[in-house]
Amino acid sequence: MSTQTLYRKWRSQDFAEVVGQEHITGTLRNALVTERIAHAYLFCGPRGTGKTSTARILAKAVNCLSSDKGEPCNTCTMCRAITEGRALDLIEIDAASNRGIDEIRDLREKVRFSPNEARRKFYIIDEVHMLTSEAFNALLKTLEEPPPHAMFVLATTEAHKVPATIASRCQRFDFRRIPLAASVGRLRQIAEAEGFQVEPAALEILAKNASGSLRDAENLLDQLVAYFGREITVAQVHGLLGITGDQRVRELARAALNKDVTAGLRLIAAVAADGVDLRQFNRELIEFLRGVLLTNLQAADLLDMSQETLAEMRQLAQDSSPTELVRAIKLFGQADVRNEVQASLPLELALVEQCVQPGPSAVRAPQVEQATRARVAAVPPSPGDERDERSNRPLTTPPHRVEVPPVPSEKAREQAAAPTQQPKSDAPPEVINLEAPGDLLSVWPRVLEAIRTTNKNVAALLNGSCQPAGLEGETVVLEFYFSYHSDRVMNDPKNRHTLEEALSKVLGRNYQVKSVLRPRERKARGKSAAEDATVRAALEIFDARIVDDDQ
Repeated sequence: MSTQTLYRKWRSQDFAEVVGQEHITGTLRNALVTERIAHAYLFCGPRGTGKTSTARILAKAVNCLSSDKGEPCNTCTMCRAITEGRALDLIEIDAASNRGIDEIRDLREKVRFSPNEARRKFYIIDEVHMLTSEAFNALLKTLEEPPPHAMFVLATTEAHKVPATIASRCQRFDFRRIPLAASVGRLRQIAEAEGFQVEPAALEILAKNASGSLRDAENLLDQLVAYFGREITVAQVHGLLGITGDQRVRELARAALNKDVTAGLRLIAAVAADGVDLRQFNRELIEFLRGVLLTNLQAADLLDMSQETLAEMRQLAQDSSPTELVRAIKLFGQADVRNEVQASLPLELALVEQCVQPGPSAVRAPQVEQATRARVAAVPPSPGDERDERSNRPLTTPPHRVEVPPVPSEKAREQAAAPTQQPKSDAPPEVINLEAPGDLLSVWPRVLEAIRTTNKNVAALLNGSCQPAGLEGETVVLEFYFSYHSDRVMNDPKNRHTLEEALSKVLGRNYQVKSVLRPRERKARGKSAAEDATVRAALEIFDARIVDDDQ
């Protein structure tokens, strides 16, 4: 004994029965009445929203023998033949399994023949986006200029995959997801006609779980009847679909928003102990929190919820801020719930993080750091520290060289011991006397810093590529390690001017620059300690002697 499934048995037979697509059925009905029917249509939209059913109704209306009001009569021979699936002039092609160029070539050959008995030969190509590029190209000319007796309806769930050349030759209609109320009304109509006893809340759960697809909702109802019989309860729907039930979801949402961590943890433990799918439970929780957020933002009209659910959402929305709701949605949305031994742990952590506000220790570190900086800044620098900050910065040297910071000379100590006075803005720059060999090396980092404030490229060229080698009158001699850096600095007038200007600014008098290149044999072997200018300066400052030149 064979029976028809509910979605086939209750397929819409005229435009008035199509659910939730009034913007499309009204347009097609008017086109039929005014005889302004296009030769090709593109029906786009999610699955189960009536694309193929509407195409069949259009085929009946075009070929109906008795109706002139834009609706098929469903009584004439042509309407009955199309309804029963025996009309030779209604050709339905599944593009998912007939997607090649050979099938389209066959269509092009047959479309030229006149209809057998109908007024128009009607082609419905479902899932048209599955056709290959070659098949689309072969269909293009036929779709643009079909024979007068041929009509095409292309149906797809992924309109973005249909080439623009195809879409531009069709009238496009976008099918919408069917609203919750419309789906519930249709399911109630089917249940009453079939003699099913279904609780109203169960119908709402079915329609909501179908996500706007009436065909999916009808299939679920058919499955419930086959499993539980003609009396369907909410608990049976929950059991079949793996849904936890709205009540515990609402209770957990209320506990999270009211910062009741104990009640929330007990609720999660109870849900896990009952063997509920925690992933589904978390999805329902996030959906409910989203509804509360939209209600809080005065956008409840965007929700497909029952009045009872909306009332509870409004109550929670009044006691919560958008910031708290967004935080809760993010935390539970990031919870990676898996079917493991500790599957409830991500939910518990998200709940605790939502309920427990950051304590004082969470902000202590930044506060302590700021207070420490403030105390350090309040301590006046000693004269020696001021001298070190100004003159004794670490010397920039070539890689793998260690420089000993010079000890201030006796004259520098006497100057540093004197009270520090802020110079006036119009006072002349301080003149630095380069008496000791190490004085030029000690101020070299300040020269690099002055260059860096005006030209970072020149500072990068000089950093680590050279060092002061001596002073010849009013000329500072720089020893470069490679000719590349020397040429870039000395042969470029702008770079050389930047260097000389920085020297004059730091030393307090005008100096010129001269470059020398370190001899290759020295570069290869390395200088002996006695010949190195830095070592000589260190020997003089510390009154030291070389113990072992080989090391």
